[in-house]
Amino acid sequence: MTRELVVVSGKGGTGKTSLAASFAALARRPVIADCDVDAADLHLVLTPRVVERHEFWSGHEAVVRTADCTLCGACLGDCGYGAIRMENQQDGRATFSVDPLSCEGCGVCVRFCPAQAMDFRERLCGEWMVSETRCGPMVHAQLGIAAENSGKLVSTVRRAARRIAEDNGHPLVIVDGPPGIGCPVIASITGADAVLVVTEPTRSGEHDLRRVIELSRHFQIPSWVCVNKSDINPELTVRIEAEARSMGCEVAGRIPWDPSVTGAQLAGASVVEYGNGPAASGIRSIWERLEHVVLLGAPGERKLAAAAES
Repeated sequence: MTRELVVVSGKGGTGKTSLAASFAALARRPVIADCDVDAADLHLVLTPRVVERHEFWSGHEAVVRTADCTLCGACLGDCGYGAIRMENQQDGRATFSVDPLSCEGCGVCVRFCPAQAMDFRERLCGEWMVSETRCGPMVHAQLGIAAENSGKLVSTVRRAARRIAEDNGHPLVIVDGPPGIGCPVIASITGADAVLVVTEPTRSGEHDLRRVIELSRHFQIPSWVCVNKSDINPELTVRIEAEARSMGCEVAGRIPWDPSVTGAQLAGASVVEYGNGPAASGIRSIWERLEHVVLLGAPGERKLAAAAES
């Protein structure tokens, strides 16, 4: 049976993607999914070779049919987002068009155009890809500029990754989720087998960790916590771990600050592939704990699930 581990964080810059890339290198025959579609960067480490490309269509955008437009200007007043552009021609006549970057796809201009001169076509929001990497198959995506519906694109990526895993007998899907607690994060963790929340020993890291744990508890998903750069503030690290346990989470481990992490990024390698420094050792230790629970459904997972329900 295919299992799914999602790596998330309450804020950006905690080392979530570096950890997910290292897990992909340590795991046995995983399928990798980069669900941080608004700012995807896992490909910078895993250097995927794209084998499939798929367009991602979602939502709608309004378009003026110039030939049918009577130049009444009603759409200019109806649009609440300032997406209608009016330009004066040399003969003094006005022309109207829709700025696709400002259009929210609400359809008000389409509904109330007296001449019915507005089309409401489906919007191309980006693309998603299936690739091969040195660590296994990878599904990733790129959201278009100013495009929305990233939660729907996340769901598309996850479904494709799970389908590949189940069809080809891969035991694990490793998901690099987005930061925060918004719609893309909800789409990343819903129905997952386990969540690893990566945080750092700062006040903002502590605050945002609490919000992510509350989200995973809401969806009754067993959650683990690891503190990255744990030695930059040992007292806060201890406090974060105690708070995580009080909220029903297990502490997966600590990762000390290590300059070799930057070296790995510059080399386009995961931390565990780059060397055997303190950070790599910490990540390996965390993976050994998680692999047992996530893949085997060990008793510790059932304990976490019970805690999440309380």
